[in-house]
Amino acid sequence: MKQELLELIRSHAYRYSEQPFTLASGKQSRHYFNCKEITLVPDRLELLCKFIVEQHLKDSGILKPEAFGGLTMGADPICYGISLEFRKQKLNVYPLIVRKLSKDHGTKKLVEGAVHAVKTCVIVDDVITTGGSTIQAIRSMRDSGIEVTQGICILDRQEGGMEAILAEGVQMFPIFKKSDFGNLQHD
Repeated sequence: MKQELLELIRSHAYRYSEQPFTLASGKQSRHYFNCKEITLVPDRLELLCKFIVEQHLKDSGILKPEAFGGLTMGADPICYGISLEFRKQKLNVYPLIVRKLSKDHGTKKLVEGAVHAVKTCVIVDDVITTGGSTIQAIRSMRDSGIEVTQGICILDRQEGGMEAILAEGVQMFPIFKKSDFGNLQHD
């Protein structure tokens, strides 16, 4: 499954351009990984979440998760898909979604989902560059009273994000690193 995911990312999510892309972090890069090409295509998302539940979590030492959550929108489909994979085992593992900004009406919550039902959450992101959006999600979860010490992502771009997240007390377990894609041309 992992090799199939690598090939799907290589063929559908990875792009190279002489004209640099602007990343969510604000950085410029000739290498762009748009993992929405995996997470927003049903059969690819199913494969990703099946791999995460059946292998990646065990390999990472994440054994009895209560919830998976992260900043909308990169984490949303992954969290839903993981939750549905656990339902196949008759387990309720809750998806939690962190808003970028609180609503100006209603409860004004930043974290949506079964917050009352869990004490811990595995943080989720699709691609980590500087770690900024993941750290924002971690802090919002913690402000909601949820403990976050572990996380997963599809891809670590190996540009300092993992170290920044670790400084927040969260160990991330990427499925892939940028270096897994071979000798990509340098920026």
